[in-house]
Amino acid sequence: MTTATPTTSTLTGVPALAPLLARGALLSPLKRPRPDADFPRTRLVLPGLRVDLARLAAYERVCGFPTGADALPVTYPHVLGFPLAMRLMSGRGFPLPLLGLVHTSIGITRRTVMPATGAYELAVRVEGLAPHRRGTEASVVTELRAGADVVWESRSTYLARHRTTARPPAEETPSEHREPLPARAEWRLAGDTGRRYGAASGDRNPIHLHPLTARLFGFPRAIAHGMWTVARCLAEHGTPDAAVVRAEFRSPVLLPGTVTYGAEDGGGGAGGRFELRGARDGRLHLSGEVGPYPAA
Repeated sequence: MTTATPTTSTLTGVPALAPLLARGALLSPLKRPRPDADFPRTRLVLPGLRVDLARLAAYERVCGFPTGADALPVTYPHVLGFPLAMRLMSGRGFPLPLLGLVHTSIGITRRTVMPATGAYELAVRVEGLAPHRRGTEASVVTELRAGADVVWESRSTYLARHRTTARPPAEETPSEHREPLPARAEWRLAGDTGRRYGAASGDRNPIHLHPLTARLFGFPRAIAHGMWTVARCLAEHGTPDAAVVRAEFRSPVLLPGTVTYGAEDGGGGAGGRFELRGARDGRLHLSGEVGPYPAA
């Protein structure tokens, strides 16, 4: 394995997603994922970023956040950073195939309220690869700066499934059968939820858009975006102005469908655990937790 020297590449605009997704799909059959593979060390930076307020409002509506406030929802910088992440993950130097890559978790730290009308610097990098009990997992870090200060950062993990002999520590194995949290709401999800979120976020992965394209990847129907499920839960739950969020995506949400949102308390931004389960079978789709930053 060769180790590349870390570099910074400054962009002049937001990369177009459609060509990146197409490139990633074409290169996917050529990838041979393994946890000791080399990966791109490039840090992509986009300075002078301003938010498209119309697109933000569409995102807020589809996720259930209040519209019109001069503050970015806690999950929105992920949408801003997604094209940069796709530029890295769709390239020849990224060892995991984009097709079939599963978003398994996200951790978010918001240090302060982020005005929707502010100017920001966005940076994305691949932090590393790690063995997973089902294959190889990549960590992608996104940072949002206001001036010299990091005001928001996230770490997402993406899993490429393949044969492996890796055995993670026992605490990394999901606990799928824990007692459900108190139910707070039941949501009936329309069949076009993935298409509406895809239009607002730019993430038009075919598994989210239509039953026919989802079947090509082994799903009986279209599935909801994982980042839509966590955003919808946080819109209901609320978050402190300075907050730490952790969420794990356990199983896909089929569209249309009905899910139950559960939480330790009534929400209101006080913090605590939350989850999303199937309304009929109780299957755990998403588990997460909100806390203050810095931790008390």
